[in-house]
Amino acid sequence: MIEFTNGLTKNNTLKNKKSIRSPLFYVGDKYKLMYQLNQLFPENINTFYDVFTGGGSASINVKAKKYIMNDIDDKVTELHNFLQSESTDISLLIQKMHNLIHKYGLSLSEQGKNDKIEFLKQTYHKTYFSKYNKESYIKLRDDYNNDQSHTELLYLLLVYGFNHMIRFNSQGKFNLPVGNVDWNKNVSQALLDYADWVINNDVEVSDGLDFEKFVNSADLKENDFLYFDPPYLITFSDYNKLWGINEEQRLYDLLDELSSKGIRWGLSNMLTHKGKLNKLLLEWAEKYNKFSIESNYISRFDNTVKIDSKEIYVTNY
Repeated sequence: MIEFTNGLTKNNTLKNKKSIRSPLFYVGDKYKLMYQLNQLFPENINTFYDVFTGGGSASINVKAKKYIMNDIDDKVTELHNFLQSESTDISLLIQKMHNLIHKYGLSLSEQGKNDKIEFLKQTYHKTYFSKYNKESYIKLRDDYNNDQSHTELLYLLLVYGFNHMIRFNSQGKFNLPVGNVDWNKNVSQALLDYADWVINNDVEVSDGLDFEKFVNSADLKENDFLYFDPPYLITFSDYNKLWGINEEQRLYDLLDELSSKGIRWGLSNMLTHKGKLNKLLLEWAEKYNKFSIESNYISRFDNTVKIDSKEIYVTNY
């Protein structure tokens, strides 16, 4: 049976350091787990390769000389490129987004209470924002689908959409329904923090490559570090649809190859979830260092319901 090392003593002061939230609010985001992962990541990182970057919380919260972010979803990399290009005057972007919110008639609790929303709260205790925003959101979604060159509209859809997800149908149309969410002060703060990180660091975004192509194209050097947070084989979400046993095995083979070359890497993955066991991970990870990660997963449909899951961090150093 797999045995775990208690690695959460490397720097206990990190546990009390608040992580920076990504403005993409990505599903599966490592924001809440970064205080643990930072204790397990190596020190003195030259280039940090965020192979499955998603919202980018790993990159934002790790200390390195350079960051290269990759994701196979070109809409994710488009959003990162957009936000980074706007980071030199992020306050102006926030104002532009506020103007768009007013234009579409969406809720904006950052600017105070709304009487209609307060009234809706009395009847729709958990869905008042979605009731208020539904029609405006559909108009926003239609406008974006008519001209997808407007990345600022895609970002608004991400903020107001269900679970802050990015989902397109087979015709390439954004089709996520409205969520019970809103532009509040936390959204603006996340943008400000993200911009501050971009301005003060050397950050690159890849062209949206398959993880193996991305790694093989990288000019890896001493003290570089690659972090892998792939879709989880034994969980279900829209982000996992293109991930199966073949991709999982291809990832493990790549990690073995990197180890043979003396290149440092770390992998986050789900060992058990809702009674399921990732046997492939269990057997493969035996030859590496393994750490149990304390997670508190909740249902994506009801955030009051906790899910019985066990996440692990595997590394070759």
